[in-house]
Amino acid sequence: MKIKKLLSFCAIATIVIFASCEKDETETDDSILIPIQTTVQTTISLTGASNFAILAGSEITNTGETIITGDIGLSPGTSIGGFPPGILNGTQHINDEIANQAKLDIIEAYNDAASRTCSDKVTLSGNIGGLTLTPGLYFSTSSLAISSGDLTFDAQGDATAVFILQIASTLTTTSDRKVILSGGALASNIFWNVGSSATFGTTSVMKGTVLAVESITFNTGATLDGRALTRIGGITLEGNTIVKH
Repeated sequence: MKIKKLLSFCAIATIVIFASCEKDETETDDSILIPIQTTVQTTISLTGASNFAILAGSEITNTGETIITGDIGLSPGTSIGGFPPGILNGTQHINDEIANQAKLDIIEAYNDAASRTCSDKVTLSGNIGGLTLTPGLYFSTSSLAISSGDLTFDAQGDATAVFILQIASTLTTTSDRKVILSGGALASNIFWNVGSSATFGTTSVMKGTVLAVESITFNTGATLDGRALTRIGGITLEGNTIVKH
């Protein structure tokens, strides 16, 4: 496995690869090659939370014409505000049996994702914009950001391929940054396991299920194909489009 001029990229992102590698002195560009992982990750089961596009712990607040396709819910919070003007194409659950069970299932899903390990996982840090990730397990000991270039998930022709990102602290995207799906990758097979909070920049495009311990904030016009699920914090919306996948 080869890495092309790794040191020239280290100011932006650090990648530690659990596999043998060597530098090819004949290579002249600044790209980074992510190795193909041989360990196949299975999906994270959401069970009772699978129908939710939004599920929060404390509150859900919305301003503007947010459109949500999928259910929204709170447990144990009681405050959902901003619908209307927000449009919900789904069912609202506040501290009912369905929401309470879904919260328990989120905790199970988060713990499952956090406990995954394998010998060929890849450790990331800093800005991961501009990278292409192939199926497997990715780990960060701190925060991750998509802030310089877009991030691509490439399933390499396997529509069942699963991507799991374990993030110890925050996840952020800056304005207009995009997550791109390639090679048959599906948003439903991407799982962001966030140890604190997630923030999505203005008009950014996000893909996958976000499992956050604390809050999730969508700035104006940000979109999500997937789910936004928090264990204890709230979710803030502002003229967003969220479609459950």
